[in-house]
Amino acid sequence: MLARTQLFRELDEATLGVLAERSFRRSYKRGAPIFFEGDPGDSLFVLTDGLVKVFVTSEAGDEMVLTTLRPPDVFGEVALIDGGPRSASAEALETTTVLGVTRVTLLELLHAQPSLTDGLLQTLGSVVRRLTEQASDLVFLDLHGRVAKLLLNLAERSGEDQGDGILLDLHMTQTDLAGMVGGSRQSVNQILQIFQGRGYIELKGRKLLIRQPERLRRRAGM
Repeated sequence: MLARTQLFRELDEATLGVLAERSFRRSYKRGAPIFFEGDPGDSLFVLTDGLVKVFVTSEAGDEMVLTTLRPPDVFGEVALIDGGPRSASAEALETTTVLGVTRVTLLELLHAQPSLTDGLLQTLGSVVRRLTEQASDLVFLDLHGRVAKLLLNLAERSGEDQGDGILLDLHMTQTDLAGMVGGSRQSVNQILQIFQGRGYIELKGRKLLIRQPERLRRRAGM
C-alpha cells in the first residue's frame, strides 16, 4: 500500500520495508474523528481501507468539506511538513484503517532518500491545485454547476459502469455532499431532484446512477 502512494512510490523495496516497520496502524468506526483542526501535526496517514472526509468548521459549526479520500490517498502531510497545527479535521465516513508515519520518521527518510522530496513536492502540489480549483469553482460556478462537477469527479474516482449509466455508491449523506459544494442540504437535495427530473441521474438511496454524464459536463462548464 505504501508503494502505491504518490508520496512513497519511488522508494526502493528495502526502504519501504523499514518504513512499514516504523509505521503504525489505526482503525476507526464510521463517524469517528481521526484528528481535529488545531491538533498537533505529528503524523501523516496513508488510507489503506475505508473513506475519509477532510473538512474545516466555522465558529457557528458549519462544515466545508475540502475533499474525500480513498485508498491509497495520503493526508495530514501539510502540518507534518511545517510543524504547525492541523489546518483541517479528518473523519471516517465508514469503517476505516490507516497507516501512520511520524514526523521524525519522515524527516529521517527525507535526509536518507532524496527521491522522497520529489514525491512530497508532488503531493503538496496536488493539494494546492485541488484547493485552487475549489476556490475557482466557488467564485465562477453556481451551485447547480458545482453539484454537477462533484458528481462527475466522484464518478471518475469510484464510479462503476453499468451499461446504462455510471453507478456511484456515495457512502455519505446529502449533508456531506452539501459541505463539499458550499451549499445547504436542502438546496443540494432540490438540485439532485431537478437533475433526476431531467433524466441526468437516478437516485437510489445513497447510490446514484448517472444516466447522462454529457449533460452534467455541460452544466458544470467542463
